Amino acid sequence: MFRALAAGGCVVPAQGQGTMNNVTFGGRGGEGERGAGSWTYYETIGGGQGASRGANGPSGVHVGMSNTLNTPIEVLEMEHPLRVRTYALRRGSGGKGQWTGGDGVIREFEALAPMEATLLTERRRHGPAGGAGGADGQPGANQRNGVGLASKTTLQLAAGDILRIETPGGGGWGKGGGEWV
Repeated sequence: MFRALAAGGCVVPAQGQGTMNNVTFGGRGGEGERGAGSWTYYETIGGGQGASRGANGPSGVHVGMSNTLNTPIEVLEMEHPLRVRTYALRRGSGGKGQWTGGDGVIREFEALAPMEATLLTERRRHGPAGGAGGADGQPGANQRNGVGLASKTTLQLAAGDILRIETPGGGGWGKGGGEWV
């Protein structure tokens, strides 16, 4: 819709990440401190918002949704057989332009026990479009142990497996003086 409005002469922001980057984990508890029984964990992961005329896009935010926070790492690790190995901004993933799109997020989970994981993510083939001549943001990527995964998949993780989710950056807005800034 924004592209159609822009083609009609309206000033609209560049596209944001356009996905909630849903990830779920679940398994059966075992002996020891985490107890027995079944467990599940669900999270959405932020990404880059598109830039607009006069402002860079914010990084690591939920775009087009609200009221969503993630569980603190310490609580996640105490309650479930998961370890967060990386939680960082995905520097340089926002599209360049006179105003730069927001950066996506890198979130890496290590399975500490066998479990199932499900990913429901978007913008893995094409990044969010830039606006008014700005560059597109980088598309996201999903990997298990360094091997690419589909945008929507359910998989079994063994203890020691690493699930890495890289969320899309937002599109940039406007060309900068003949050279990207």
